[in-house]
Amino acid sequence: MRKFQTVDEYLSTLSKDVSGVLSGLRRIIKQAAPQAEEVISYGMPAFRYHGMLVWYAAFKDHIGFYPRPSAILAFKRELGRYKTSKGAIQFPLQEAIPADLVRKIVKFRVKENEQSGK
Repeated sequence: MRKFQTVDEYLSTLSKDVSGVLSGLRRIIKQAAPQAEEVISYGMPAFRYHGMLVWYAAFKDHIGFYPRPSAILAFKRELGRYKTSKGAIQFPLQEAIPADLVRKIVKFRVKENEQSGK
């Protein structure tokens, strides 16, 4: 597995189309959590704010979004059309990223991390 130092380095290894989708997701997360720090964690792009917030990555047929199991449980109904597991959501590459849903999930995680830090 290649070790990336920055998110830009990670994105530079992807096709233009996939890099564009991930760049869009990156912007959505930054807008929802402007105070979060961008990092590489577990070899993928991530954001940290009072602990790890969310991760995301490109795969062959989908974008993986990892907001922790608590967020997947909290948004279970809204995530019904997406493939999920305990800690992951798969957004198909051929569909637009659900920006409003991602914003809500990120803001949920921000509050969760702020409360766990108190």
